[in-house]
Amino acid sequence: MGGVTSSMAAKFAFFPPNPPSYKLITDDHTGLLLLSPFPHRENVEVLKLPTRRGTEVVAIYIRHPLATSTLLYSHGNAADLGQMYELFIELSIHLRVNLMGYDYSGYGQSTGKASEQNTYADIEAAYKCLEECYGTKQEDIILYGQSVGSGPTLDLAARLPQLRAVVLHSPILSGLRVMYPVKRSYWFDIYKNIDKIPLVHCPVLIIHGTADEVVDCSHGKQLWELCKEKYEPLWLKGGNHCDLELYPEYIRHLKKFISTVEKSPSQRYGSRRSTDQFEQPRKSTDVYEVSRKSTDRREKPRKSTDRPEKLKNQFISADKLEKLRVSFDHMERSRRSVDCHEKSRKSIDHQMDRARKSVDRLDRIRTG
Repeated sequence: MGGVTSSMAAKFAFFPPNPPSYKLITDDHTGLLLLSPFPHRENVEVLKLPTRRGTEVVAIYIRHPLATSTLLYSHGNAADLGQMYELFIELSIHLRVNLMGYDYSGYGQSTGKASEQNTYADIEAAYKCLEECYGTKQEDIILYGQSVGSGPTLDLAARLPQLRAVVLHSPILSGLRVMYPVKRSYWFDIYKNIDKIPLVHCPVLIIHGTADEVVDCSHGKQLWELCKEKYEPLWLKGGNHCDLELYPEYIRHLKKFISTVEKSPSQRYGSRRSTDQFEQPRKSTDVYEVSRKSTDRREKPRKSTDRPEKLKNQFISADKLEKLRVSFDHMERSRRSVDCHEKSRKSIDHQMDRARKSVDRLDRIRTG
């Protein structure tokens, strides 16, 4: 049953756009890889990265001349690089960071199939490229994971003790917890972020919409409670799963976060009392602003966000969920049955022990 459930969870988690929103072409004059239909930019490189699992993933690297941090961005489950391209350009400009984004295996023009283990290999390939090709140091990297991208992001973050920071955008507690409110981790679950986030040692920013219909805001809030080094979270009132970039507070809060983590640790902690960066979230009205037209001039969400019904069903299917619920109910009844038998056995043992002691007392009386 576990293997079947894991397979079901994986199917709920991965929705690569079909057909892909972009094509890879090679420039006849320069030999450079280009992302069609986007015009070539001098500060953008398109790459193919081999992974340890034998796939080849497409990535883009965006340079900023004043950057001191590099954002490694793992996107959500219904997007690819073509849909994320313009947002990546804008984030690099507004945040003054270098940015690397990549497509998971089976997404866009990346080879292979999407799976939990492949995404772990995919992000490792992107991180390795940053280190080996661009000379980026671990302490200058900020990992950014959106939705399903929170899975590979936290898996890597838990193994990199000197990271600059982590950003989790509409994150999940685990794949199974999106579909069913389980209270503990099962071995066949995927992306067990709830177990990995306590292992992350750098500052963590969590951004979640309060009206998220795909991944409930409670996922983000529980992950924030488990963070070792908490940064003031951003709970966007009325925000859904794929429209948070449209809120003006989104980019403002990200800017403040990056400005904070780019300071030395002593500067960060020395200024805690004068700023709100590592304190409990305030009841600030500016955090809960009503959605307005974004300052980045994007008046509509990405194409992948224009299908609300599909978004609602990305992680869940009613028939499959019912089967899953029956399976878990059966497991819980079996566990309670075992607990009941265990209690009965202990009760019988207790009664037999009392009986033996009673016989011993009778024997002592007779011999006395």
